[in-house]
Amino acid sequence: MWKRKKRKSNNRDQEPLEIRDLSIHDVRKAIHSYADDKPGEVPLSVLIKKDLTLDYDLLAPYLQAIPKQPFYMSRETYELFEEQDRDLAIEIDLVQHAVDQYMKQTKEPPIIDNDPYKRINYYKLERLHLLQNRPSRDFYLTNEEFMITYKKPE
Repeated sequence: MWKRKKRKSNNRDQEPLEIRDLSIHDVRKAIHSYADDKPGEVPLSVLIKKDLTLDYDLLAPYLQAIPKQPFYMSRETYELFEEQDRDLAIEIDLVQHAVDQYMKQTKEPPIIDNDPYKRINYYKLERLHLLQNRPSRDFYLTNEEFMITYKKPE
């Protein structure tokens, strides 16, 4: 009566990808290719797991391998980091989220008054209970849609 259609071969049937030493440039290039190919309604954040590591299953068609070392990506800024900078990825997400919330509440950027580099004022964020732990490094507000960076402007 009702016949089931045969499913096409699943990715699990394919042989596992080899683990290779890939550079951050290789991974960044794969992410850009994935972003170009994905449907517009799918956010790039689908690549980022809860622990900020990348979902290599989604990147497999672009990398053709799994990296030996983990890479981390900020959910807020989409910056890619190597393993030694994992804490930076976590901090940048926390501070960017706090900056976004601060700007929603006050309609002004949380920068140190008269600072030519637009350094983020952690006191302003803490005063509104938007930042629980003060980062050990400075972050700066960029001119791009109120995004932050850890790189001091020139």
